[in-house]
Amino acid sequence: MPTRPDIFIIHGHDLGDWLSCYSMASIPSPNLHALAERSVVFDAAFAAAPLCTPARSALFTGLLPHQNGLMGLTHDGWRYAPGVRTLPEHLRPLGYRSVLIGLQHEDFDARALGYDEVHGLGFLPRAMEVARRVEWWCDQPRDDAPTLVTIGMWEVHRPWPREDYRRAEPADVDVPPYLPDNAATRDDIADFHGAIRQMDEAVGMILDAIDGSDRGREAMIIFTTDHGVAFPRAKSTLYDSGVKVAFIVRPPAHLDVSPGRRSDLVSHLDIVPTLIELAGGTPSAPLEGRSFLPLLAHGDTGADRRLVLEKSFHDRYDPIRAVRTRSAKYIRNFQDDVRLPLPIDLEESSTRSGMGDWPNEPRPPEELYDLDRDPWELENLAADVEYDVLREDLARALDADMRRTEDPLVRGAIPSPDVPSRA
Repeated sequence: MPTRPDIFIIHGHDLGDWLSCYSMASIPSPNLHALAERSVVFDAAFAAAPLCTPARSALFTGLLPHQNGLMGLTHDGWRYAPGVRTLPEHLRPLGYRSVLIGLQHEDFDARALGYDEVHGLGFLPRAMEVARRVEWWCDQPRDDAPTLVTIGMWEVHRPWPREDYRRAEPADVDVPPYLPDNAATRDDIADFHGAIRQMDEAVGMILDAIDGSDRGREAMIIFTTDHGVAFPRAKSTLYDSGVKVAFIVRPPAHLDVSPGRRSDLVSHLDIVPTLIELAGGTPSAPLEGRSFLPLLAHGDTGADRRLVLEKSFHDRYDPIRAVRTRSAKYIRNFQDDVRLPLPIDLEESSTRSGMGDWPNEPRPPEELYDLDRDPWELENLAADVEYDVLREDLARALDADMRRTEDPLVRGAIPSPDVPSRA
């Protein structure tokens, strides 16, 4: 049996944890549900950031966005900082070849990311197109080198046109408590279900292709997404709805890991150190994450880990930092703004039309949530004197982490990247 298995990372877009295996029974995701039943499902997995490029940068480098340089969208001019190593570059010295199929959102040119093979250079590869390309790749002759394959798809990013996706019945969908339960929201979620359904069908094709290949059943398979769902008060925020992600890991058979669920906090930052260890290497500084191989093998530790979350730029400057533990979330808003500065696709959504004016109310400088009592983060306790000790403790922890990681926000406002020039 191989000690260095092939590794497949399948990643979607704007999904959060909206899957039937994450207690949303109405979601049409039977293939991912079946994968979850034979895998380890992490119930408390988080992106490091709530938007596309920064979130993926953390996933593929093991560094926070302000450490790796991708603090905003790559098509707005953000680039990896000099010397930053991507996952394929970490695994190459350990004998791994690397392949990119479909979507990436880290650089205009995917060939700059360190892959040995790149199939699809665009930002918008659709799920079924990607699945067919994976089927083709799995049929190609290969040498004996272990291989990292990252597989990215556009779905389930907005828009969700009805001519492309088979929508659900609005009356049958689940509406989370942070959204208004009205006809406008249900109509929007019904369209969203159609995109999830098609993504799930593509994932089913991808999994069949992997398992049908010579080494597929011995492979490590990871399914995740970049960040939270594309709804107001989710994507582009540091609430759990903006950073909590689906995270399903099917370990290679030789590790002899039983299917099950894990409740320990894990981060996308953990993927790089985990795969370095799986490949026979030793993760080392400056990586921010930690290997989750012990969690796969031995189950939960019960430790109260502290995760740092960040946002700097989306379609505008919006500096926010947060600390998340098992039971609490502390958010610091560094700039006066409206409560929910929405990107254009969310501002124009059906859901937004039914929300009234509260997204445009002033935002507080600090937010604190008791997640045991208020898992949806609806009651801000930052001004509650009974929570002063907790707020001050988490505020100090955030300050310490920002200094330790040399967050540029410590020094003041972060400038936008230079405008590209042809000179």
